[in-house]
Amino acid sequence: MHYLPLTPQDETTILKRLGLNSFEELLNQIIPPEIQYRGKIGLPDADSEVEVRKVVRSLAKQNLHTDDYISFLGAGIYDHYIPAIIDQIILRSEYYTAYTPYQAEVSQGTLQTIFEYQSAICELTKMDIANASMYDAGSALAEACHMAHTIKKRKKVILSELIHPFYLKIVHTYLKECDIEIVICPADEGLTNIDKLSKLIDENTDCVCVQHPNFYGNLESVNALEEITHNAGALFIPVVDPISLGVISPPGEYNADIVVGEGQAMGISQGFGGPLLGFLASKKEFVRYLPGRIVGETVDVEGKRGFVLTLQTREQHIRREKATSNICTNEALCALSSLIYLSTLGRQGIKEVACQCFSKSHYLYKHIKNLQGIRPAFSQEFFKEFLVKTEKPADDIIRALIDKKIFAGVALSHFNPEQKNYMLIAVTEKRTRQELDHYIETLSQII
Repeated sequence: MHYLPLTPQDETTILKRLGLNSFEELLNQIIPPEIQYRGKIGLPDADSEVEVRKVVRSLAKQNLHTDDYISFLGAGIYDHYIPAIIDQIILRSEYYTAYTPYQAEVSQGTLQTIFEYQSAICELTKMDIANASMYDAGSALAEACHMAHTIKKRKKVILSELIHPFYLKIVHTYLKECDIEIVICPADEGLTNIDKLSKLIDENTDCVCVQHPNFYGNLESVNALEEITHNAGALFIPVVDPISLGVISPPGEYNADIVVGEGQAMGISQGFGGPLLGFLASKKEFVRYLPGRIVGETVDVEGKRGFVLTLQTREQHIRREKATSNICTNEALCALSSLIYLSTLGRQGIKEVACQCFSKSHYLYKHIKNLQGIRPAFSQEFFKEFLVKTEKPADDIIRALIDKKIFAGVALSHFNPEQKNYMLIAVTEKRTRQELDHYIETLSQII
């Protein structure tokens, strides 16, 4: 309360107006006294600002930074290069202080950046329309499933087993009270089992969701999966890695209905797991079912170019019975970062980043195949990430390599305790030939 401009006299006046004698009486009206904690919290005595700064700096020094390590971390968040221009732009006060445009047409700058972001996502995915962004890929996938249910009005959603485990949990949370059956399609040899999908899908299916590349990094047979899905009259929803679209077919080219993905790879720091950026795009025919908001371009009464919130599907803006979303905001600053990233690299730049990820990851994969005590888990084609099986527990290998200034990968035991001998290894364009060779040599010594 020290930074609020209230004096003890102000507090007394407010309490008197409320008919109370103390702040504790006010609390007792809101929080039952029997559950209030009255003991000492155990905090140390207050320090000066100078001393607090010293403590905070000492804590910050304990953080491990991927710039100080050779990083092969992945599983949804990746160590891609972030062009310096991004920070130079987003740290301008008009950008990093911008908030959700409630009085939208006053915020022309914010609306224009969202419009350009939507355009870039459509260009990248080859889809017709995109919304202003979502919180992350997991929430984007959940919203896409809900969107498909609203469109199809059926009762079942089929999710590939090889979608990121966190995304699967988010979908279950979102749809728990929606009277929708969630069916998990099993995998076989690192890919979604097409035969099992054919047996699971029926006329009650709203949508089929797959991740491409999937959680293990393998490339799915999306054309076959799309055909099975559409033959049953359901919607096909892939979860994609935006960087991969520099070298593999974008979802618009294999007839995806809705596409979602994680935009962290496009100019957003790993940040200990956030904030992230979910993107969502679809065919034009589903424009009125998109969650969140869509910014459009128009002209004013004088014929001048301007930007407006064209569509909003939240009950705050339209009749409750017509609402298809409760999303009230978007990841504006993260979306701007991705827009700058895509604009800076351009088509050729994205292709170059993707090619480097592909070639470097395959170089590492080829050499790991020759090591003892570790082997690739699958022989499937992959993009930039692959799964290995280790004789030692993966966590032990990872801890040993941290001492060598290497982040070796992500242990699957964090997602499934039974998979303690499996590790995901991701290779981005930042890794050099020398770093890859050093990793192979050090890994061979550890295992």
